Amino acid sequence: MNTGVKITAYTASVAAIFAAAYGIGTAIDPVTSDPEPAAHADHPRPGPADHEESTHADTTPAGLQISQAGYTLDLKTPSITAGEKSELSFAIRDKEGRQVTSYRREHGKELHLILASRDLVTYRHLHPARAADGTWHTPVTLPAAGSYRVFADFTPVAEGATNLTLGADLAASGAYNAATLPEPAATTTVDGYDVTLHGELSPGKATKLTLTVDHDEQPVTDLQPYLGAYGHLVALRSGDLAYLHVHPNGEPGDNTTKPGPDISFTATAPSAGIYRLFLDFQHNGTVRTAAFTVQTDRAPTAPEHADSEERPAHQH
Repeated sequence: MNTGVKITAYTASVAAIFAAAYGIGTAIDPVTSDPEPAAHADHPRPGPADHEESTHADTTPAGLQISQAGYTLDLKTPSITAGEKSELSFAIRDKEGRQVTSYRREHGKELHLILASRDLVTYRHLHPARAADGTWHTPVTLPAAGSYRVFADFTPVAEGATNLTLGADLAASGAYNAATLPEPAATTTVDGYDVTLHGELSPGKATKLTLTVDHDEQPVTDLQPYLGAYGHLVALRSGDLAYLHVHPNGEPGDNTTKPGPDISFTATAPSAGIYRLFLDFQHNGTVRTAAFTVQTDRAPTAPEHADSEERPAHQH
């Protein structure tokens, strides 16, 4: 589609993208290593079925629901214009409909906001400011028209509350041009930094991922802490944008973790599929993001012997 396409055609294309993405997401069977339900069963799902209630235990991967465990992401700015600076506003509401004003700080922030395009080409890791009434605000400029997903990663200050990632759809109006997801590759380059991914992301199984940072063909051994870590990794599943926020193994000042060139993580993919990995790291005072396309082909199988101590990650 060329840049002369009018907004009416764009709106139709966004609707088609929403429908396709939701269809892909619901067709994938989530696999998780956690035997406990992720949340209550009576909360709505995102997209076209945002207000549809489920009668089954909720094992949905993070980020696919707008409401979970009694909390709802209220996106007050559901659409903006591509290429223009806009202010994104939202709030987290509790089961009584009140805007939440108390959060546990994690990695130096009360809430982490991730914004990604449905084609997984555009990615933003934002840290909005919270007003006294619980409304969050952040400036954002999106480079292209299309469908985006907003993820709020937070932990409320409440008895029994756990970390949640809620998601909502955001539309950016303008002339739409479909982007192609980059092919899988072990190394990517950003601002002269070569970042190499070691290890494989596996569905339903925790695996170690190590990312090595080089600059001018030399290992970077003086990475700077960013939000309390030498790196932050987010993984999104292509199609429905199931969300993984993976924290690194170790932290600055623990007398074990070195400031590069390696940053290691332990991650579990919710299912087989294609994922986009985004690594944030800081060097010489600047935060950069390295992106990878990764494909996982199959879920783990049951052990050959029934008396083995190992068990499948999840059984339906």
